[in-house]
Amino acid sequence: MKFVTFCSADERQRLGVLVENETKILDLRKAHEISGREHTPAFYSMLACIEGGDAAMSSARQLLDKYDEDAIVNIGDGDGSVRLLTPLPRPPQIRDCLCFEAHLKQAYEVLRQMKAAGEADPEAVLAQYERDGLFNIPDVWYRQPIYYKANRLSVIGSEEDIIWPHYADILDYELEFGFFIGKPGRDIPREKADEHIFGYSIFNDISARDAQTVEMPGGLGPAKGKDFDSGNVIGPCIVTADEIDPYNLTMIARVNGEEWSRGSSSTMHWKFEDLIAHVSQSETIHAGEFFGSGTVGGGCGLEQQKYLSPGDVIELEVEGIGVLRNRIIRQD
Repeated sequence: MKFVTFCSADERQRLGVLVENETKILDLRKAHEISGREHTPAFYSMLACIEGGDAAMSSARQLLDKYDEDAIVNIGDGDGSVRLLTPLPRPPQIRDCLCFEAHLKQAYEVLRQMKAAGEADPEAVLAQYERDGLFNIPDVWYRQPIYYKANRLSVIGSEEDIIWPHYADILDYELEFGFFIGKPGRDIPREKADEHIFGYSIFNDISARDAQTVEMPGGLGPAKGKDFDSGNVIGPCIVTADEIDPYNLTMIARVNGEEWSRGSSSTMHWKFEDLIAHVSQSETIHAGEFFGSGTVGGGCGLEQQKYLSPGDVIELEVEGIGVLRNRIIRQD
């Protein structure tokens, strides 16, 4: 199933499932009411549905198998009556991880070249960096998954505008995907970690690179390089874990219709099971939490020295999930 959160004409958020080749939405709450089944709060929101566990999923599948046309909402009528939102508007937590080695290698290579370019003898400086091991992936990355906690209150969805932060001059996209926790737990063994995954979505971790460059030497990770309204983009749906193999997905980024990068989830060094096992050590992870994969190799402008401009339209496509589409807006 592909779950979505949408906004109806009365501006109320509704929970639905994409149907009929993803051209329509089954309004789950309305379908449940029409069916005459016993009242349940599970279809009031995406988080309530996830927290509803197996019972909620079973009910959703039953409604999907046989539904009344009165519970169907058309997408793309052009009258503005229905808007897709981010599938879980305020997740309980967001952790963004670094799962792709190629992204780190290529990003560090760019930083090495940029730093050396400002010196009198760039080639000699590069050779010295190599001898000193500077701008190499730190050893700890190979020993355990690395992550930071993102701003869960600044999440937007597909077709919503990304507002350029006024303090930044260099804005970048990051092509990621991730998963939502379905079943809470603590001290989860790796071999049982996949039982805790509800489903997958696309993640665009927008980055203000100039702000990030200034603050990262402080040693506490990204702050204003990531934290600004509309900086976390998740969507367009949540695909349930039984629908796709997360480790064999083509990932494509386009800007204004031009392909900027392409990668594959098959190149992940750290798997999602590794993240769950690591993070849940002596810590309960809760239903609805989101874990990002980190950027796929080549999946950002930094690695190519190409950056975004106001008015650009970014499309991130992940096989089996869909397309996450947003426009960059600068408000001066």
